[in-house]
Amino acid sequence: MFKNSTLHAKLANEEITRPQPQPLPGQTADTPFMILGDERFGSSTFILRPYGGTFLTKKKKIFNYRHTRGRRFIECCFGILANKWAIFHRPLNVDLELAEDLVRVACLLHNFVRKRDGYKFEDTLTVQGFDEMPTNSTSGGRTANGIRDRFADYFVSEEGEVPWQDEKI
Repeated sequence: MFKNSTLHAKLANEEITRPQPQPLPGQTADTPFMILGDERFGSSTFILRPYGGTFLTKKKKIFNYRHTRGRRFIECCFGILANKWAIFHRPLNVDLELAEDLVRVACLLHNFVRKRDGYKFEDTLTVQGFDEMPTNSTSGGRTANGIRDRFADYFVSEEGEVPWQDEKI
């Protein structure tokens, strides 16, 4: 579905301006800004996928853990949207254009209601299934894998590690 989207086409044709690549803290090589995707996304120079397989090295497990933590943010946002608008509790049995319109309208209505009524805690409760997402994927292109390896190296370096990551893998 993503490969057929306008967003994918514009990213692939470089019609969307992304920030210029920059070195990660403490590093010298420029690293591009990436969109985090799960194992269902194809490898590309703008989508960062988790490592696939079951017998992963510690570095790859740490990368997958950190990657999942980043992805979880948007998944929780969708969980909030689904809690507010029950239509998203099941698969949408509509064509792609209508599905895109439904998501846009739900976001607009959510923002309108939040501005009108204020923040409501019950709207932020997550939907079952968004807590722990799988991190398996298949390997992709050489360039995409090189970018992923650069992030993985950074996450196990002194500059990029976080104190709790070893106990989470």
